[in-house]
Amino acid sequence: MLLFKNLEHDTSEKLFYIFHPAHVLLSAMVTAAIFQLYTKRKKFIAILLVGLFGSIGIATLSDSLIPHLGELLMGMHIHLHSHEHASFAEQAHIGFIEGWYVVIPAAIVGVLIAYFRPNTKFPHAGHVLLSTWASSFHMLMAMSGNISVLKAVGSFGFLFLAVWLPCCVSDIVFPLLFVKSSDDLSHLHHHH
Repeated sequence: MLLFKNLEHDTSEKLFYIFHPAHVLLSAMVTAAIFQLYTKRKKFIAILLVGLFGSIGIATLSDSLIPHLGELLMGMHIHLHSHEHASFAEQAHIGFIEGWYVVIPAAIVGVLIAYFRPNTKFPHAGHVLLSTWASSFHMLMAMSGNISVLKAVGSFGFLFLAVWLPCCVSDIVFPLLFVKSSDDLSHLHHHH
């Protein structure tokens, strides 16, 4: 964030809408792959639904909602688009609402990749990295080049929460919630 601290709001917003869909794509790949690897239900619709909800829902929490909460709690100036009464989705930059035409297809592509080639190692590492960038650019939008030591330290705390908890939940916990207890999970650590 310190390297990009002087970015204008519009530039940070454009970068957010590059990294957020990329995060969703890799998140969908991991979430769908974990579910597919550990369930006996290999129906595409089940894999699609777990991948879509796991990636879009949790990426929204990670990239938009937690950073937005941090911005509000730290009193950062929130840029409203071009009008004074922007909706919550506009203020928090909810990707699947504002940029649905990019975010939802990214999730679908991620699920399709996982369906045909379930892999979890690289996508998880990439997912965490892209989530960090998306969340950072969200907070940089609110700073608009006005960063202080307090904002930097507070942002680090919120970024840690925004990335660590949701990314681990979406990649590991969420897909396993839909694996039936009768499925054999004893080989869980061998596939990833």
